[in-house]
Amino acid sequence: MRDFPSPGFELGPNAYGKSGIRVVRVMRDAPRHDLRDLTVHTSLTGRFDAVHHRGDNTAVLPTDTQKNTVYAFAREGIGTPEAFAERLARHFVDTAGPVETARVRVEEQTWTRTGDHSFARGSGGEMRTAEVTYDGEAHVTAGIEHLLLLNTTGSEFNGFLTDAYTTLPETDDRVLATEVAAAWDYTATGDCDRDFARARAALTEAFADTYSLSLQQTLYAVGERILKAVPGAREVRLTMPNRHHHLFDLAPFGLDNPGLVFHAADRPYGLIEGTVRRERP
Repeated sequence: MRDFPSPGFELGPNAYGKSGIRVVRVMRDAPRHDLRDLTVHTSLTGRFDAVHHRGDNTAVLPTDTQKNTVYAFAREGIGTPEAFAERLARHFVDTAGPVETARVRVEEQTWTRTGDHSFARGSGGEMRTAEVTYDGEAHVTAGIEHLLLLNTTGSEFNGFLTDAYTTLPETDDRVLATEVAAAWDYTATGDCDRDFARARAALTEAFADTYSLSLQQTLYAVGERILKAVPGAREVRLTMPNRHHHLFDLAPFGLDNPGLVFHAADRPYGLIEGTVRRERP
């Protein structure tokens, strides 16, 4: 068995962990129950050369153990997604010697209460996210994904660059729809539930309030508003695909269509991405 890599080769960045750990935690300490629905992903990096070079597993904490740890920690309680992710990340680094850095991502689905112990949720839906990387210091990112937003008016798109292949007509009134993914980094953790509520409100209000000349302009307005609402955030990274709504041609049927009926296109779609950060001193 070969004990080291061949000359001229070396191991680059690597990690391993458990992905898609589904955890549902019920709080039963009162007649009115509460429910938390999480998907957890773990990723560990550290001194793992031996397992790659010669299959020596002595430094490897099994991914099944990582899964079990998530469930055991959930038994103690969840708290905020950020706090739960940090507890797990610290545990892996502090208790598994070869592990130098742990990254834990938590995705939370929200259920709507319909009774003291009854809940409802449609398929998909928006999701709160948190990711903590711990290497002796906690680096925290919070966010939201799959948030669907739509304005029926208040959006234009014209004056754009054209060439021989341009067929898109200019418009001074269009439906603007997107599925937002946003993530903001913290210099330090504070009241994460409060900050998430403020960030989500700022996001939806900025989308509604901005008369949009382009989705890029709306993206910047959203990022700026989130930073104003969450003083502890350094920057906001945003992904806002343009979910196109095309006015459907009803002329073949002898009907006009004054901005009433649209075809909601699934793909292809425009993908707008950007980061808004505080100015450096």
